Amino acid sequence: MSESIVGKKSFEFAIKIVCFYKKFSIEKKEFVMSKQILRSGTSVGANVREALNAQSRMDFIHKLSISQKECDETIYWLELLFATDYISKEEFESLKNPATEILKIIRSIIITTKSKTHNS
Repeated sequence: MSESIVGKKSFEFAIKIVCFYKKFSIEKKEFVMSKQILRSGTSVGANVREALNAQSRMDFIHKLSISQKECDETIYWLELLFATDYISKEEFESLKNPATEILKIIRSIIITTKSKTHNS
């Protein structure tokens, strides 16, 4: 895992999400959306780790595709929390920016792996 950039970034992102959840649920007393963001945000790295241990290229793509969906869902919850004034612009950007970066990396890996699969 330490050799994988996306693995490292997704783990660091999960830590940020857990810290955000702890603070948010105590301060805002909001538990539904915060629980959703906790689930999806930590799932990104869990699925990346599963992908790194995949049994085949197709399994690798499948696991990363799940991670991609979870990352996009996390961005959705962040956008919703921001749009409803639960979080500030600074809080929003501090989580959305790394999530967007991870999403772009995952998408790039999936595209590259698919093209290698079709060219083999």
